[in-house]
Amino acid sequence: MMDKRSEKILFREVQRFRQIWIWLIILCLAVILWYGTIKQILLNQPFGSNPTPDVVLVIFWVIFGVCFPVLFYSLRMITEVRADGLYIHFFTLKKILWQELKSYKVQSYRPIREYCGWGVRYDSKGKAYTVRGNQGVQLELITGKRLLVGSQKPEELARAISKALGKDED
Repeated sequence: MMDKRSEKILFREVQRFRQIWIWLIILCLAVILWYGTIKQILLNQPFGSNPTPDVVLVIFWVIFGVCFPVLFYSLRMITEVRADGLYIHFFTLKKILWQELKSYKVQSYRPIREYCGWGVRYDSKGKAYTVRGNQGVQLELITGKRLLVGSQKPEELARAISKALGKDED
């Protein structure tokens, strides 16, 4: 049975990839594949001067013309601060219990330069969970590992962590 304290959510943020430039790339690729597949499969006209076999074209269309845009649209990162720890739902669940946390601070970062973009990223500084923007909360664990949690509301996230740790008197 789950402890009632751990069920209370002090902070919750849902972030999605909604950057226009990312969607332009995804949708351009999808449109090209839709066009090529319709032209070659339905209209029996070769797509390009050296057309790919129909089965290969259909496989690429399914993956990059249908599945990838749907997956990317539904992809999200959910960050929750609960009484027992920080929960990050992004592909899988990452749970950091408060007794594992050494320190935390609101921090700006350069996603491209420091982490080569957004997503679940690794570098010499540690691991990062980011979806958009350049703000987050940098966590340092008692093991010495560092974890950056990207947020559109980093101050609010830090206040919720303080409250969960009993450092906030609100």
